[in-house]
Amino acid sequence: MQKVTGIGGVFFKAADPKALAQWYQKHLGIEFGDQSYFSFEWINHNNPNVPGQTAFSFFKETTDHFQPSEKPFMINFRVKNLVELLDELKKENVQIIGEIQEFDGYGKFGWIMDPDGNKIELWEPID
Repeated sequence: MQKVTGIGGVFFKAADPKALAQWYQKHLGIEFGDQSYFSFEWINHNNPNVPGQTAFSFFKETTDHFQPSEKPFMINFRVKNLVELLDELKKENVQIIGEIQEFDGYGKFGWIMDPDGNKIELWEPID
């Protein structure tokens, strides 16, 4: 079974997400504009007509999106067949966080915790 197919995104907590995005824009040339979110596009080998995307984004320090992790970051992995993968991980006693969520235009999301307390977001994109 194919599991992770790539990195879907990297997310950091920040005291001031927009100011931090502006720092990255000024010093590293990542064009955030007025947002705290940027999407890198690349050739999607599963469907070359639809570009793949890797998000780089900042969240407020007070976000609960990373919970139950206390870490200031979260990685999102692109996966194939999220339902099947989460079933397999559950059998392997991996801690599953919450329920699968599905969003029009984006796909399905699920969450797990690794042994070091890092929350990992799993994303089955609509390709």
